[in-house]
Amino acid sequence: MISFIVPAHNEESCLGRTLQAIHDAARIVGQPYEIIVVDDASTDATAEVTRQHNATVVPVNHRQFAATRNSGGRAAHGERLFFVDADTIINPRAVASALKWMDKGAVGGGAPTWLGKNEVVPLYIWFLAILFLIGSKLIGFTGGAFMFCTREAFQATGGFDERLYWSEEISFALALKREGRFVVVWDPVLTSGRRFRTMSGLPMLAVCARAALSPSKMTTRRSSVEKIWYDSNREADDKMPDSLAVQMSNGIALLIIIVLVTGPVWNFIPWSLTPWGSPLGKMRLAIEIFLCHVGLVLWPIAIVLFVNLVRQKRWTGLVQSVALIALCAWQAWDCAHGVIWTWTHLFHWLTHFFNG
Repeated sequence: MISFIVPAHNEESCLGRTLQAIHDAARIVGQPYEIIVVDDASTDATAEVTRQHNATVVPVNHRQFAATRNSGGRAAHGERLFFVDADTIINPRAVASALKWMDKGAVGGGAPTWLGKNEVVPLYIWFLAILFLIGSKLIGFTGGAFMFCTREAFQATGGFDERLYWSEEISFALALKREGRFVVVWDPVLTSGRRFRTMSGLPMLAVCARAALSPSKMTTRRSSVEKIWYDSNREADDKMPDSLAVQMSNGIALLIIIVLVTGPVWNFIPWSLTPWGSPLGKMRLAIEIFLCHVGLVLWPIAIVLFVNLVRQKRWTGLVQSVALIALCAWQAWDCAHGVIWTWTHLFHWLTHFFNG
């Protein structure tokens, strides 16, 4: 049997589409299945919608994604577990591919995500969506919108880490990688962009920066992510603010993302073609300084990967982890040199300026 586990809190508006897509996909795959909706303290008609779509309701009161998903995993009867977000539309190709890989010995995996065709989100989110779509396959990680694993792997890892209020899917993926092969299937699933409609660009990037610089604080404290991931109010989910301040915030976020994406291109352009005194040279120098400072976030990422390295049980996972750590450390070291150079020259310039 296949068990589809859907964590839900006040999801009456989108849950019906999600459950219908699961039914359609499972019937096409042609294996026995069950759908479990873990109703986490909902105050709307989430439970009623669940029953209307012939799914099982498991009521809980965790208000935490990790604990809610684990409750569903423990209540499931299947040997193959699929964790699907309540605002995500899956497809039979992704399910069939996941089952095929688990038949071949994979312990788990996930699918990349894409935004639905009717989703209204800021332009910078479409750039991020493209990056995540490509990056999830390249680095072998996915978000929690669609993840799967064998029951044996779920039990061996202990499920999702309930110490975390955010990014618990990353921790779970790392744990699965230690148990065996983790696969990212090719077929993307569709998810909503409601989180990105309710928060403008600069605050969203600020949250990401804080998460990279202080992952422990951002992931283990509910208060740090309360407004983003644990808001019970769904009335504004389909509305995107259009004030001038929000538009400016989204525009700056778009510019920052373009700089981050195109930054590596400068490495292939000789400095002789962009003299420092020229406008293009000044712009390039500013971009290089910005990227060096942003690149420092690779240090904590390398540390997290190193912690995971010492817990690896498979030689293939060991090789992958060493390669990722080496890449992150190499880039972080290069960025650190750039930061030191920048502040050294700035200090010398300030000293010269104030000394006349």
